Amino acid sequence: MKKIGVLTTGGDAPGMNAALRAVVRTALSYDFEITGIEQGFRGLYEKSFMKLTSRSVSGIINKAGTFLKTARFPEFKEKKIREICYKNLQAEQIEGLVIVGGDGSSKGAYYFSNDFDFPVVLIPASIDNDLYGTECTLGFDTAVNTAVTVIDNIRNTATSHNRTFVIEVMGKEKGNLALAVALSCGAEIAIIPEIKMEEKNIVRTLKEQADKGKVSSIIVIAEGAGKAEDLTAFLQEALPDREIRYSVLGYIQRGGIPTYLTRVLATRYGVSAVNLLAQGRYPYMVGLSKNEIVDVPLKEVISNQTKISETDLDIIHKMAI
Repeated sequence: MKKIGVLTTGGDAPGMNAALRAVVRTALSYDFEITGIEQGFRGLYEKSFMKLTSRSVSGIINKAGTFLKTARFPEFKEKKIREICYKNLQAEQIEGLVIVGGDGSSKGAYYFSNDFDFPVVLIPASIDNDLYGTECTLGFDTAVNTAVTVIDNIRNTATSHNRTFVIEVMGKEKGNLALAVALSCGAEIAIIPEIKMEEKNIVRTLKEQADKGKVSSIIVIAEGAGKAEDLTAFLQEALPDREIRYSVLGYIQRGGIPTYLTRVLATRYGVSAVNLLAQGRYPYMVGLSKNEIVDVPLKEVISNQTKISETDLDIIHKMAI
């Protein structure tokens, strides 16, 4: 193997730049040429290639986002599109590919590798922490810390005014982010897509907490479990004597400065991904298990689902007394 490519695809996540830095410099340590592919799978289709050097990745370890840019490209699901992408790689004499992305990217990576027996390694990057086979995806820790910092500030005003705040965080299908944020900031209630919570039960819980002397509360809701605005309107009508406000954190969760954990994980993932390509081992995802970097077959990754921690939900309930 003499030349590899790297791209970032799907939703951006803090730590992508740090991972790119590690991939580029590890590739160079093997005397590989390294090509950056802009705009993810779309760039692979449109031949948006650029030669990368060690200087290309200077000063980016601390920056969120991805200097290679990223884009959604649903057309990659079509085999005829993937075939064009494969031919583009052949024309550039690229012999292996590191893909940095999340759940959808893992499927694209697997099918592309399987279609053409092409060496591919995935670095899991998602603020949702929703890929099977790793304890922590790239960007998850930063997204949690970013949300917790904001909610800590909101709690200050909630306590000052005896208010209840409903905070909406990202997570359309998975509640891992919401659950981790709720646990970290001491929220009284966490609402996630995997476990439906009836609105009347939320009202009952708030009343029970009020009876115990709790005059302000934080409710964290994943966007896939409902809208903060709608829940706030319902609760305000059901509890007219309480002041209830809401806040939607939105894209602020994607743009936080990468934490120590995110930067170290990104670097370890990047090094391991290139090592796998150099060893001729594919298609794999690099992951984290018991603080060790592991490699997981991509077929296993896309064939399984992560499970929510009901233990953490129970802890949140116990801490809310």
